[in-house]
Amino acid sequence: MTEDIYVIDKMQVFRDLTQDQKKALKDNSTISNYKKNEIIYKEGDKPTGLIFLARGKVKIYKEGIGGREQIVRMARPNGFIGFRALFARQNYLGTAESIEECEICTIEKQALFDVIEENGKFALNIIEFLASELGFSNTRTVTLTQKHIRGRLAESLIFLKDTYGLEEDGSTLKVYLSREDLANLSNMTTSNAIRTLSAFAQEEVISLDGRKIKVLDMDSLERISELG
Repeated sequence: MTEDIYVIDKMQVFRDLTQDQKKALKDNSTISNYKKNEIIYKEGDKPTGLIFLARGKVKIYKEGIGGREQIVRMARPNGFIGFRALFARQNYLGTAESIEECEICTIEKQALFDVIEENGKFALNIIEFLASELGFSNTRTVTLTQKHIRGRLAESLIFLKDTYGLEEDGSTLKVYLSREDLANLSNMTTSNAIRTLSAFAQEEVISLDGRKIKVLDMDSLERISELG
């Protein structure tokens, strides 16, 4: 069973499709594989279809002043990326880059739009999905603009835990980001991210082993995030 079949058969957003509609989407799906640190799409590119992340992890970022990145989203397996531009019929506003080996399924744009026009329930499922993502994005925007540095970094660590989960030890984040990526995710400089991580480690809220981050005191981390 290929990943494109998995997408359409297993994802809840596709639950109200007829068998013919599922087949139409499957017949117009392609699979692509990316190595670590490869670009999936660039800011300014035109979407060709709905992109599903079947395996791996992806960061979506925008370049700001001086070429500094701002990570606006982290994607995990069994989720979509680049969908805002597709449904808005606009070019991508950010760049998607793999942070480990990834497998991508792309459902061709016109085939998808044809099915949306045919199936009102499916269209409502898409709207519900988009509305949910918008709510999450709004919450992140408030976090990045109103919280202080400690609160922002704590929020980012909790976000990474909620997005990717923990290793088998139940405390190590299941994603290994560079200090620069952590800073870009938290809207701060790399030096501030390094200092704040060190402070958290001294306070025994976390422990550090290279890019591995182990959460020692989740209650304290959540309290730092809430206090902002």
